[in-house]
Amino acid sequence: MTSNAAVEIRNISKAYDDGDTYAVRDVSLAIDKGEFLAVVGSSGSGKTTLLKTINRLVEPTGGSVEVAGQDVLSFDPFQLRRRIGYVFQGVGLFPHLTVAENIAVTPKLVGWKKSEIAVRVDEMLALVQLPHEVKERLPSTLSGGQRQRVGFARALAARPNIVLMDEPFGALDPITRDSLGQEYRALHRALGLTSIMITHDMLEAVLLADRIAVMAKGEIVGVGTPHEILNAPKNDYVRALIDVPRRQAMEVERLAAGRA
Repeated sequence: MTSNAAVEIRNISKAYDDGDTYAVRDVSLAIDKGEFLAVVGSSGSGKTTLLKTINRLVEPTGGSVEVAGQDVLSFDPFQLRRRIGYVFQGVGLFPHLTVAENIAVTPKLVGWKKSEIAVRVDEMLALVQLPHEVKERLPSTLSGGQRQRVGFARALAARPNIVLMDEPFGALDPITRDSLGQEYRALHRALGLTSIMITHDMLEAVLLADRIAVMAKGEIVGVGTPHEILNAPKNDYVRALIDVPRRQAMEVERLAAGRA
């Protein structure tokens, strides 16, 4: 394992049942401790499948994944998932549990004391900038942005070092999406997290991530910093992904200037 890697993916493949079609094919990638990596690609590119091999929600048909220097197969899957924060589009909060009970799920599962959990719930509400009074409310009474904040609080409650995010802002309106993205980026820095985010939005990846991996047809077709991706795209597909936000920005400038 690379000395500074929090996660190392080695030659991971995931074949479908027919054995000839692959969701992910021979992907290798190391994510450093404290890094914010975005994995970008269109629907069906394999990015979510790749993400789920890290916490064993998907078992690969080839290759290996190491977390903190250990093969994930050496962990009980449930114990592994309790060590890794996981946030996804739509949040997936338990509808019958209060906000406080949702945040407390993982600390309770790993055996924290009730007094410790109560303190941690209050800490997490403050961390994700939710008012204390939402503690006893059900998720259905919250806005989409508030539910997503609870999702982040739940993912971070047991103090994981690694957070996996699958389109975490995709269901939100543009203003809330931008605000929460920047707030999570600040949390990532403040807490020293290693974050891996799946997104189909190249602009979101450029604005939030330290490094970007581009996937197409189950393979990684480009990796680099936002500066490298923007200025030296490795191939036509990466260039096309970058051209979309650039073209949109130019169109907005044209309309704002009143040009025909």
